[in-house]
Amino acid sequence: MRRTALLASAALLAGLLPWAATARAADEPAPVPVDRFEGEVPFASQPAEGIFTWGGDADDPPTLRLADRADAPEGGKVLAGSYDISGYGGFTHDFAATAPAHDWSAHQGIRFWWEGRNTGKRIPFEIKDGGANGEASELWTTSFTDDFTGWKQIRLPFTDFAYRTDYQPVGGIDHVLGLKEMWGYALTLPAGAKGDFAMDGVELYGRADQALRASVTTDAPVHPVEEGGTAKVQVTVATTGEQPLTDPVIVTYATGDGTATAGQDYTPVSGTLTFPAGTASGTVRTIAVPTRRDRAAEPAETVPLKLTVTGAKAPAETPQVVIDAHGLPYLNAKLPVKKRVADLLSRMSLAEKAGQMTQAERGAMTQPNDIAAYALGSLLSGGGSTPTPNTPEAWAKMIDAFQLRTQATRFQIPLVYGVDAVHGHNNLSGATVMPHNVGIGATRDPQLAFQTGAVTAAEVRATGVPWDFAPCLCVSRDERWGRSYESFGEDPALVDSMETVIQGLQGRANGKDLGRGDKVLATAKHFVGDGGTAYGSSTTGKYTIDQGVTKVTRQELEDIHLAPFRTAVERGVGTVMPSYSSLDIAGDGKGAVKMHARGDMINGVLKGRMGFDGFVISDWNAIDQLPGDYASHVRTSVNAGVDMMMVPYTYKEFSTALVDEVKAGRVSEQRIDDAVSRILTEKFKLGLFEHPYADTSGAAAIGSPAHREVARRAAAESQVLLKNAGGLLPLKKSEKVYVAGSNADDIGNQTGGWTLTWQGASGNTVPGTTILQGLREAGGNVTYSKDASAPTGGYDVGVVVVGETPYAEGVGDVGNGHSLSLSAADQAAVDKVCAAMKCAVLIVSGRPQLVGDRLDEIDALVASWLPGTEGEGVADVLYGKRPFTGQLPVTWPKSEAQLPINVGDTAYDPQFPYGWGLTTRTDVPKGGTATLRDLAVRAAKAERHRDDRTGRALVTQARLLVQQKADGHLTAAVAKPFADADHLLLTGRYGKAVEKLAEAYRAV
Repeated sequence: MRRTALLASAALLAGLLPWAATARAADEPAPVPVDRFEGEVPFASQPAEGIFTWGGDADDPPTLRLADRADAPEGGKVLAGSYDISGYGGFTHDFAATAPAHDWSAHQGIRFWWEGRNTGKRIPFEIKDGGANGEASELWTTSFTDDFTGWKQIRLPFTDFAYRTDYQPVGGIDHVLGLKEMWGYALTLPAGAKGDFAMDGVELYGRADQALRASVTTDAPVHPVEEGGTAKVQVTVATTGEQPLTDPVIVTYATGDGTATAGQDYTPVSGTLTFPAGTASGTVRTIAVPTRRDRAAEPAETVPLKLTVTGAKAPAETPQVVIDAHGLPYLNAKLPVKKRVADLLSRMSLAEKAGQMTQAERGAMTQPNDIAAYALGSLLSGGGSTPTPNTPEAWAKMIDAFQLRTQATRFQIPLVYGVDAVHGHNNLSGATVMPHNVGIGATRDPQLAFQTGAVTAAEVRATGVPWDFAPCLCVSRDERWGRSYESFGEDPALVDSMETVIQGLQGRANGKDLGRGDKVLATAKHFVGDGGTAYGSSTTGKYTIDQGVTKVTRQELEDIHLAPFRTAVERGVGTVMPSYSSLDIAGDGKGAVKMHARGDMINGVLKGRMGFDGFVISDWNAIDQLPGDYASHVRTSVNAGVDMMMVPYTYKEFSTALVDEVKAGRVSEQRIDDAVSRILTEKFKLGLFEHPYADTSGAAAIGSPAHREVARRAAAESQVLLKNAGGLLPLKKSEKVYVAGSNADDIGNQTGGWTLTWQGASGNTVPGTTILQGLREAGGNVTYSKDASAPTGGYDVGVVVVGETPYAEGVGDVGNGHSLSLSAADQAAVDKVCAAMKCAVLIVSGRPQLVGDRLDEIDALVASWLPGTEGEGVADVLYGKRPFTGQLPVTWPKSEAQLPINVGDTAYDPQFPYGWGLTTRTDVPKGGTATLRDLAVRAAKAERHRDDRTGRALVTQARLLVQQKADGHLTAAVAKPFADADHLLLTGRYGKAVEKLAEAYRAV
């Protein structure tokens, strides 16, 4: 068709379409175009102006194009696209960062044409306000629903936009939608189904009114008051830019119908607050609501205070006055916890009990008052789910706001808030980040494990969080597992020895310390066998081993995987989390069954035989992996013994389904009462009923020198010296040192996964000291070239720091985009530096890396693991401030074909055996076979007298003596008894351990 004919057709069509003419009030200004999609804005991203796409993974960003459309509402082209999003995705128009921001403050809102598909899906629309540019601005969001077909003009008044609380790209700017510095907009497209869209004619419309510039807020949504007291509700008027009011604002108020009785429980009030024109922004008026004392014991009662606002934006919700529960036995802190639990439980409805068994993600709540509406028992922050700004103060303020919501429920049962603080308070920027557990296992230092737990607990509790989803007590049997660094090691005896961390987190085993401001409820995870899943058995996405199947005999299950949980129960751990994985026990006839469905293990073994009296919390959305419909998921997991469900996004559905299952008789009320009793018991032990809000008295110690010193010592003690030809290490301050490698100066790689976000990230992510900075601060004469491209002549020694980039869980499984080999760039750096000079290679990783083909060219090799934020600790051992004392917590294989390979295997010929670790101490023992015989006699005597300290010291002497002879001569005949000796040491069989070491010595 010729262009003129096309235009004529379009004009005729426009005359027939309902959107052809848009009415405008006489005093309304003409709209201001933002995007016409006629080619005036390119597809580009910051710092240039442009439209670009984004998404959660490679498949999620939509495809975009400018399409010629005869029915285009404006011009001849529209923005069109298609999408197939599994996670999240959408597109953005950012204004140029090099140009001034746009001023939208004169307008009522933004509007655009959208071609509806009648999907019923909600489409979030976001605008970018303030800050440095479009990617460093505040995000304000609203949405519209695609519940129509064909073109429709969507109008979004600026008064509808709310500050995003689930994600912000930067710290808080001012939390005010100023509209004077706008950087663009973004749309998030629907996930879960393929679709396409078309959009046109984005423009600003209308005249701004005071309802945008002025808003009325109250100091809190909930105002608890003791019976007989007077609640004081503060009402504030504020304006954008803090300008005085141009027109009066009138607030009419009146107490309404709640659960309290007017005239009996409170004195009704009503009236009007007037803020005249000229009133300063920030002016506060107070409404007093008197309550009455009737001396009867009763639950909490509510009094809504209804506000009607003229001339400004009204508060988002109606504030409630709450007359506190009083006089009931469960509120009496002097009563035994058991009696308090029984009294409270007897008063609760089924719906309230179901709420206590429900845990939601903070960012997934539809609205904050869902906490009270669903009587939620718990919230969590998943990896990377943080307040803005990510500071201790913001954490405490956020959690206090959530706790305040619980005060509007009948019994004011506080939330127990949980986080994955798996190596320090790793979600908090500025916290002390410890080495991951694999490094702590390498220290062989139970007291240090205790101290790392204590520091973590103090920093977590000081932000208002009383519950930590740690420690992981998995026994990692295959280093291809993406969670292997979360394990203390491959030997259950080593994991058992490191469980002092539980006392560091919780305090005394009887739970008497849980109410302290520096202790948290700990979680033993993942019950049971998650470290033993077979490679290739996972059915989760692209995972290869995580969440797979653990196939064991009953004896293997008892000896390897259950053993650490027996110790955890004895240590009084408060909660246990089942594994995503399945368990297949030979001969039991059940086959592979998901752990969240294994009542024989949760009810039978954990709660029954082991006597665990805390509560069981599910893993993230884990019940969704069970077979059957959702009702089946709920009853199966609850009946199996799971007491609280981590249902981040489906908290409403879970609570409703659980109530229905009980009413239908498929879940017994006795089972519900057992679960809720367990949950309430831990809440009472934590002191949450008396002190639900954050105790921030310890906040000043977060990231303090004292806490970082613990992390620094842990980093130093975790370093395992695998090879040290010619005594290259420790370095001398006089030596000229050439430093290279991808992980020498990368704090993100050094801290690994579960750092600020779930997966972690490379780069300058958290405050701390890199290994390179540590070397420089130690006073070393250091030159750095990441890729070893700088000239290598004239140096005494090279230090090449290589290894992995961050990952977490099955995303890090070998075969899922990861391997155990160094990257090509790292291999090249090792080859170049080690060819030019004597070299030490440090491997920063969550698991062993295969370096056997380069071992001859490497003079010194160090397993640095993931040392955390304190790179000085690594420098301490490199320069000899502390000696190398670390030992391998896992076997270091020669090839991937050897995996799985573990201490105790019949065939055992690794690169370096479990327990291996050279030392740079000056007091390495001398001697030979006769010395070992003497050490064996003395060690056996220490064992008989239960003198553990002497026994361990004697075995250590023998180990160092054997290593001195075996270094560079490791064979299977040496490695197997050497590794076995370390297991014997950890189980207290000191005499046998030295005998095994003597066997290794003779085999060299």
